Amino acid sequence: MPMKIEAAVLRHRGAALPYADSRPLVIETLDLDPPGKGEVLVRIAAAGLCHSDLSVINGDRARPVPMALGHEAAGVVEALGPDVDDLAVGDHVVMVFMPSCGHCLPCAEGRPALCAPGAAANGAGTLLGGGLRLHDGEAAVHHHLGCSAFASHAVVSRRSLVKIDADLPLEEAALFGCAVLTGVGAVVNTAKVQAGQTVAVIGLGGVGLAAVLGAIAAGAAQVIAVDLSPDKLALARDLGATATVLAGPDAAAEVRALTDGGCDVVLEMAGAIRALESAVAMTRRGGTTVTAGLPPPDATLPVNVVALVAEERTLKGSYIGTCVPTRDIPRYVALYRAGRLPIDRLVSGYLTLDRINEGFDALHAGTAVRQIVRFPQ
Repeated sequence: MPMKIEAAVLRHRGAALPYADSRPLVIETLDLDPPGKGEVLVRIAAAGLCHSDLSVINGDRARPVPMALGHEAAGVVEALGPDVDDLAVGDHVVMVFMPSCGHCLPCAEGRPALCAPGAAANGAGTLLGGGLRLHDGEAAVHHHLGCSAFASHAVVSRRSLVKIDADLPLEEAALFGCAVLTGVGAVVNTAKVQAGQTVAVIGLGGVGLAAVLGAIAAGAAQVIAVDLSPDKLALARDLGATATVLAGPDAAAEVRALTDGGCDVVLEMAGAIRALESAVAMTRRGGTTVTAGLPPPDATLPVNVVALVAEERTLKGSYIGTCVPTRDIPRYVALYRAGRLPIDRLVSGYLTLDRINEGFDALHAGTAVRQIVRFPQ
């Protein structure tokens, strides 16, 4: 029998700002089916507000509606579907927003972040197996990135979950499913930053600041943080950035001056073409520019091909930090426990579910890094 849950549902994209007034997310009572084959029922404890959610709300990212949003979360297993024998009721888990089938070519190559069935399911708003477990009466409600975590409970694919130790606070664990995987992973997996290299990070949201922490943990000699917000630049300095630069037309020249010609690695996390152009300009000859930001789908980047060839430049995309979640989340948690990834300092504040629209106003305005919705336990 379905259970009744409370969830934040988006029925129309592109609502007017401020969201506190237009209220694109409506807290609704939905029916949630029991977990099917290979699926798990999770009681959500905490869920982070991310630009990937915001890009669906504002219409930049086309997703089917109605949709229950939320993808960065942690919770507790409450029930197991058939064929799930490696989790138990009561286990603590982190949600991963790209499920991996384990059988397609990218998965076989050890690149689960590029799982073809997972990408197709996310685009269609279903779980990995193709099913929909959320309903409003007879009408189906779509799943956001296989998670739909702005809810009291969620049914997800087993392949959307990573088990964690029960003594890790779930409010902090939630960040590992998106901000940490994406930001730290872009540094260590995609860019493969080595000790002694110079690194710049453009865009200091949750992902960008996680990248700053990742570069510090990797032993970068210089870590330069770039953003439009003086407050975020101050936080980056407090976290250990060796220098900060205010984003703008002179930022690239300033970074080149700080690094004698440009950085070995520049990571663009702002999701804007102007930021990516600036990132390329900050990268030294022979260096690597990595972008993990997601601009609107029709955005394009002009590339100087002669410079690409003659200066042996590398331009790389990074999705979910080129991660292998079952490998990377335990590693990043271990670094956090050792004090080398203080991701708890990225939390700007806590919300109840009924204040989620106000939270997205703050995210849009750039006045928050990571806000966490806490659910009663």
